[in-house]
Amino acid sequence: MNAPLLWIALPFITGVLILFFLRERYSALAGGGLSAILALIALIIPIDTALLIGSISLKISPSIQFFGRSFELNTADGPLLAIIFGIATLWFFGTEASGTANRFVSLGLMIISLLTASIAVEPFLYAALLLEIAAMLIVLLLVPAYQKPGRGVVRFLIYQTLAMPFILFSGWMLAGVESSPGDLSTTTQAGTILGLGFAFLLAVFPLYNWIPMLMEENSPYATGFLLWVLPTFTVIFALGFLDRYAWLRTSPQLASAIQFAGVLMVASGGIFAALQRHIGRMLGYASIAETGLLILIMGLKPSEIVNLTFLILIPRGLALAVWALALSIIKRLAYSLRFNEIQGLARRYPLAVIALLLAQLSMSGFPLLAGFPARLAIWQELAAQSLGITVWVFAGSLGLLVAAIRTLAVFVMVDEEKKWGLNESWVQSAMLGLGVIGLFILGLFPQVLLPFMVNLPSLFDHIGQ
Repeated sequence: MNAPLLWIALPFITGVLILFFLRERYSALAGGGLSAILALIALIIPIDTALLIGSISLKISPSIQFFGRSFELNTADGPLLAIIFGIATLWFFGTEASGTANRFVSLGLMIISLLTASIAVEPFLYAALLLEIAAMLIVLLLVPAYQKPGRGVVRFLIYQTLAMPFILFSGWMLAGVESSPGDLSTTTQAGTILGLGFAFLLAVFPLYNWIPMLMEENSPYATGFLLWVLPTFTVIFALGFLDRYAWLRTSPQLASAIQFAGVLMVASGGIFAALQRHIGRMLGYASIAETGLLILIMGLKPSEIVNLTFLILIPRGLALAVWALALSIIKRLAYSLRFNEIQGLARRYPLAVIALLLAQLSMSGFPLLAGFPARLAIWQELAAQSLGITVWVFAGSLGLLVAAIRTLAVFVMVDEEKKWGLNESWVQSAMLGLGVIGLFILGLFPQVLLPFMVNLPSLFDHIGQ
C-alpha cells in the first residue's frame, strides 16, 4: 500500500467516478464515507511503519514517483491528513442537507486530492502549479453548467493565476539567496516577489474584494468550502517556505510586514463585517479576518507558529461548514440573504438560525465556543509583544461580534406575530446539531485536539520545534 496512492490518487479517481456514474442521492454518502475512512486510516495507521495484524504484515510506504516527480507523505503527515479528511467528511455529508450533492462531492474530492498533492510533491515549488489546477476546478464547482461566471469568480481566477508566476520566480531566486545569503539586493527582491505571490493566494488587503462578491453571486456552501480549503493548504505551503529558508524566519523586516498585513486584514474584515446588510457577505469578511489571524501568526516566534496555526485551522473548518450550511438552508426562502428578506426567519428556521449565530460567534472569538481558545492564546502572545497590534486584533473581533448581534436582531424582528415552527428536514437538523455540538466541545474542551496537534510540529524541521 502506498500513501500518495491512498490519499491523493484514490480520492481523485473516486471523484471522477462519482461525477459520471453515481446518482446524486448516493454521492454524499460515498464522498463522506471515503473521507471518513481515509481520516481514520491516517489517525490509526502510521505511515512507513510496519504493523503486524495476526499473521499479516501491513505497511504504508511513504513515496511514489510520477513523471519524474516525487510525492511523499511521511509519518508526520498522518495527523494533518486526519484533520483535512476529517473536516472534509463534514462538508461532504453536509451536501445532502444543503442540496448540492453530486457535483460538489465529486469536484470536492478532486480538489482535496490535488491540494494534498501540493504538500507532498518534491520539488515543493510544483505545489504552485497544483494550487492553480485546484483553483480551476473550484471555478467549475462555483459556476453551474451553462451559466456565465460572475465578477467574483473571474477575479478569483485572475488573482490565483497571477500568484503562480510570482511564487515560481521567487523560488528560482531563493535558490540563489541560499548560496549567497549576504546579497541584500537579491534577498530583498526575492522576499518582495514571494510576498506578492502569497498576497494573491491568500487575498491580502486590498486583494480580497472577490470574496464578498462570491458570497453574493454563488452558492454559500460551495463558496464556504472554497474559503476553507484553499487558505488551509496555502498557509501550510507558506509555512514550508518559512521552514526551508532561514533568512525568511530570521528577517525582522519580513516579520513586521507579515504582522502589518495580518493586522490590516483582521481589523478591516471585522469592521466591514459589522457594516454589512447581507449575511453572506458577513461570512466572507469573517473568513478574511480569520485568514488575517493566520498571516499574523507567521510573524510571531517560530516556536509558536505551528501550534497556533492549527489551533485556528481546525475550529475554522467546523465553523465555516456550519455557517455555510445554515446559509444554504435559509437561502432557499430568502434568495438574496439581505436583511430586508431574512427578517423574522428565526421563527421559520430556528435551528438554522441558531447554528448560524453560534458559528458567527465562534469566529468572533466568543467564550465557550470553538474559536475562543485560539484567540486567547494569540492575544496572550501579542500582548507580550505589542499592545497596539493587540488592540487592533481585538477591534476586528469586536466588529465580528457586532455583526453577529445585528444578525440576531434581524432574524428575530417581525412586523406581526407569527407561529414558531421547524421547517428544517431531519437531515438538516442532524447536521446542524452535530456542528453545534462540535463548536461547544472544541470551546469547552480544547484538549480534545491534543492527539491531533501533538505531532504536527514534526511536519517542519525548524519552526514549531
